[in-house]
Amino acid sequence: MKRSTVNRILAEADEFIRSFGYRLPPFAYWSPAQMKARRDEIVGIVDARLGWDITDYGKGDFERLGLFLFTVRNGNVADLQRGLGMLYAEKIMISRRDQLSPMHRHVIKAEDIVNRGGGTLALELFASAPDGSIDRASGVTVPTDGILRTLPAGGVLTLAPGESVTLLPGVWHAFWAAEKDVLVGEVSTVNDDLTDNVFAEPLERFSGIEEDVEPLHLLVSDYERWLG
Repeated sequence: MKRSTVNRILAEADEFIRSFGYRLPPFAYWSPAQMKARRDEIVGIVDARLGWDITDYGKGDFERLGLFLFTVRNGNVADLQRGLGMLYAEKIMISRRDQLSPMHRHVIKAEDIVNRGGGTLALELFASAPDGSIDRASGVTVPTDGILRTLPAGGVLTLAPGESVTLLPGVWHAFWAAEKDVLVGEVSTVNDDLTDNVFAEPLERFSGIEEDVEPLHLLVSDYERWLG
């Protein structure tokens, strides 16, 4: 993705998020220079990979295949393994109309996906076979706001604003916004996007960036290169 495209998506996303009364934390609006200047005091932000995140899954077609995310808070994988400490994470995301977040599952992370506002969020769901692959024969049961629902393999669950679904590790899911863009909340156990995403087909979780202009804000995938 070109950096100019990333900058435009960030600006549009911020406006969309604000339209629902949701506010991002102050560090969201720091420039790269401000983050560099405050590097010693933002270890928690960098190590937890909090902040802006945009992906086109390496396919170069963000409008069709992509997702905007902002990680607001995130615990530590080591704490999760010990069962003590900050064991949770929170993201705010934007799923654009007919923009697919492709079929994937998580090994460790359990997550609530919440429609915070906008259109209808649609999720295609599968259970896992014993070897972890997609089970295309069995149904899948998921809690929706505390009520269990069972769908056939590949069934599509729709969430209106205010509704949510709990996806436990191993539940294969793809999602997209129907009718119009959706503000999506994610509340989960500790998030590790470097190792805990298993895609149904070979995809890249983080996009390569073509630096045609200066960044408006750094993405979490920029931290290592820009901040060390």
